[in-house]
Amino acid sequence: MYIVAGLGNPGRRYEKTRHNMGFETVDELIEAHRIPQSGVKFNAMYGTGIIGGEKVLLMKPLSFMNASGAPVRSMTDYFKIDPAKEFIVIYDDIDLEPGQIRIRKQGSAGGHNGMKDIIAKLGTREFIRIRIGVGAKPSGWDLADYVLGRFSKEERKAVDEAIQRAAHAVEEILENGVDAAMNLYNVKNLPPADSSAH
Repeated sequence: MYIVAGLGNPGRRYEKTRHNMGFETVDELIEAHRIPQSGVKFNAMYGTGIIGGEKVLLMKPLSFMNASGAPVRSMTDYFKIDPAKEFIVIYDDIDLEPGQIRIRKQGSAGGHNGMKDIIAKLGTREFIRIRIGVGAKPSGWDLADYVLGRFSKEERKAVDEAIQRAAHAVEEILENGVDAAMNLYNVKNLPPADSSAH
């Protein structure tokens, strides 16, 4: 079984903000695969289903971004998940342009507080991550204000396509492995999400 965690902040005031790309991608997967919600466990909303022939638990930690690690650790321990092989995390990245996604098998937190907490709680950097670009913080802006802000109309269109690609990337990882997904999605000028082969 795989656990796919989308990072974000719970509550209506945070919907559609830059920091909630993980939540939105999990929502995309829930809708595409009709995954029923199973309720709340370990301070995370979750649901289980089948994607790409694999049993999957989709989760959205409700602990707020900077404390994402505790729900993730509790869920991976409970279901005896090996993070290096059976865990995927999806989150926003200010180092990528809006509309870009990047898949990695491991790595540092890159300054992302939610990822810092997950790495600290799991005790490993070795797990698959899908980063969704939200664009660099403008000069003079406070980082917290920026990531909790919303996109322009033009950026939102690019981000919506990136969310669809990130969801397709999860499907590709589950069906054909992370290397196949990296080959497909770690390129700069991708066609629109709806022209994907999935």
